[in-house]
Amino acid sequence: MFAQQSRLILAHATPMLIAQLTSMGMMVIDTALLGHYGTEDLAAVAVGGGIYISVLFALAGILQAVAPTVAHLQGAGRGQEIAGALQQALWLALLLAIPGVYLLLHPDTLFALSRIDPAVEAKARGYLVMLAMGMPAVLLYRTFHAFCNALGKPRPLLLISLGSTLLHGGLAWSLVTGQWGGEALGVLGCGLSNAAVGWFSMACAAGYLLFARALAPYRLIAGWQPPRRRPLRELLRLGLPMGFSSFVEISSFTLMALFVAQLGATVVAGHRIVANLAAICYMLPLALGIATLAQVGQAAGARDWPRAELSIGAGLWLAGVLSTLLGLGLWLFAAPLTAAYTGDPAVQAVALSLLGYVAFYQLFDAVQTIAAHALRGYKITFVPMLVHVICFWGVGLFGGWWLAFHGRQPMGAAGFWLASLLGLMLAAVLLGSLLRRAMQAVKQ
Repeated sequence: MFAQQSRLILAHATPMLIAQLTSMGMMVIDTALLGHYGTEDLAAVAVGGGIYISVLFALAGILQAVAPTVAHLQGAGRGQEIAGALQQALWLALLLAIPGVYLLLHPDTLFALSRIDPAVEAKARGYLVMLAMGMPAVLLYRTFHAFCNALGKPRPLLLISLGSTLLHGGLAWSLVTGQWGGEALGVLGCGLSNAAVGWFSMACAAGYLLFARALAPYRLIAGWQPPRRRPLRELLRLGLPMGFSSFVEISSFTLMALFVAQLGATVVAGHRIVANLAAICYMLPLALGIATLAQVGQAAGARDWPRAELSIGAGLWLAGVLSTLLGLGLWLFAAPLTAAYTGDPAVQAVALSLLGYVAFYQLFDAVQTIAAHALRGYKITFVPMLVHVICFWGVGLFGGWWLAFHGRQPMGAAGFWLASLLGLMLAAVLLGSLLRRAMQAVKQ
């Protein structure tokens, strides 16, 4: 049974991992295109992109509440209620798009947090206007994304991700460079392409919901419901802590980058390389966490607690072993990896001095990620949010700031990465303990 659950989680996580890595390719495309186009445009996408991702992940995190909701219904054999749950989540996505669009169109408070060159700020504002055009579609798609994962159907997500990245590559290139036959748009072209791809992804999702044979028994569109207070309130009860957890995690790394900026261009460049590698590595436990959530949620819905425990054990074992191997690979191949990013020896030296922290914390990151997602499968989200606030903001960010600038011997950028390691270790212990208690409580 343990082997069967491991295979189910791997079968779900593998296409999810590919889809997530493919989606990251869109950011790589933007960086590569604008790096050759102009420095101000590249800086604008860095500033605007940070704001956009923080807003998007916070709102999309709330919509992740549809995953445990649908998984529980599926496990309990209440498939006739799944259509209503999805419809309410789609209404919630449209409601959340209102503050999302507003924040992108009025980012003055966010821009006031740091001194930005006026030319860069103007381009970043234009970029955010383009992204705002796609926000409703992106949030609707993220709802579909969580819904498919809850049912254990990641393949359409993989295909849509591949198609979206390919479309973005061609469209962004033509708009940024002027190959579309008009003026070269620079960073505005990237923003416009991202918005268009958001609507393309949503259209593909709608087509799958309407015509996929696998979803026909759920009658997802039949008897469309208006917004209803009780299910919306339940989605918000589950989703708000999940969204805030996502915001805490994203903002901690965003703010870390702002603090590190005080240490000079060489340190910033080295830190950026390590942060990029850390983000790529995180895709592995995240994919396994999403698959574990689906299995635990379905088992919890069926009140099959032994199966839920087996799913958690399989998820932890897979993530622990694979992430440990990944960390070992980072350690062994640190030099060629950093050399692939830059030929500057000084930047390489900074990156190499920091990469060991990332290699070492892979196991702890895997444990806390799986534990957090398994708790979501049990519909436990509030206390894990508090743990993330303490560990990411308290230990990781504040502790990193103190170690970097105010310790007995200030550590610079290494202080932030050491604090991140300590924060992840604490998160693994706290969330692991909380998960153990939850597993014991449901059996009583």
